[in-house]
Amino acid sequence: MTEPDAAARRMRVVFMGTGEIGVPAFRWLLAAPECEVVAAVSQPDKPAGRKLELRASAIKQLAVERGVPVLQPVRMRAPDAVAEIVALRADVIVVMAYGQILPKAVLEAARLACLNLHASLLPRWRGAAPIQAAIEAGDQASGVTVMYMAEGLDTGDILLLRATPIGRRETGGSLHDRLGVIAAEALAEAWPLLAAGCAPRFPQDETQTNYAPKLARENGAIDWAATPREIDRRIRAMNPWPAAHTFLPTPEGPRQLKVFSCIQHRRESGPAGGVLRADRRGLLVGAGTGAVLLREVQMEGKKRMPAGEFLRGHPVAAGTLLGAR
Repeated sequence: MTEPDAAARRMRVVFMGTGEIGVPAFRWLLAAPECEVVAAVSQPDKPAGRKLELRASAIKQLAVERGVPVLQPVRMRAPDAVAEIVALRADVIVVMAYGQILPKAVLEAARLACLNLHASLLPRWRGAAPIQAAIEAGDQASGVTVMYMAEGLDTGDILLLRATPIGRRETGGSLHDRLGVIAAEALAEAWPLLAAGCAPRFPQDETQTNYAPKLARENGAIDWAATPREIDRRIRAMNPWPAAHTFLPTPEGPRQLKVFSCIQHRRESGPAGGVLRADRRGLLVGAGTGAVLLREVQMEGKKRMPAGEFLRGHPVAAGTLLGAR
């Protein structure tokens, strides 16, 4: 095959993403000889940091580095935004963690398919926060679904699934990073099937669906009446964001204390939210059916640190009650 013929067989691809979880899949598309990435679509730059300076998404940063044109429509449903996508004449549109609902005209703009890489084993968790939902629910496994996009929220037919066990100490952050890598592997597995015209598609079982809504900071609040297992799951699921948290009484008033890791203690117990002891090992706090030892914490306005180190500068007396503001 001559070089021009090989180039002619390359598929025109548009990648749509904003979150860092999509970077490995985007990198795979950029490196794949059978793909020509004609554009990246990402959310508009947003203020970040203490100075609130505009910051580009990880997807945009990589696209600029590789010389790929970038589109950043404020509203993907706007007619001019739709027209820009249609004009790209994509063979395939690949979406992961983009952050906007795509109109029907965009879903139908690709010649072969508009694919979504979803960080869940559909139909188990639809919605914006499937990673945290899987950990908090105590699921044994998570994974990535390569699906054909439809107008409903994560309702499209499935092309393939790639599963991975959820580790005993898995956090939202660690599972997020692993699923980003798995998404690239799943896309690489699906691509030749799509190119050959033999990619399968099978509908989701609507009786098995659950919804994982977008997280807010309030979702990290620790309910000390819950069991140690439930508290541990929440702490791990919300690490690093929005971070599980409680409030610690101080002379200046209640201050938020973020919690990033703990150890379950089912043989010790006390009042829910009550500090049983505070020493170099951490803060042992009563829970619904036992206690949890807080191991890594962060007081508002301070840095994240081991609980024992935190206690050296902020002593906490036994009997102190943690809880709502």
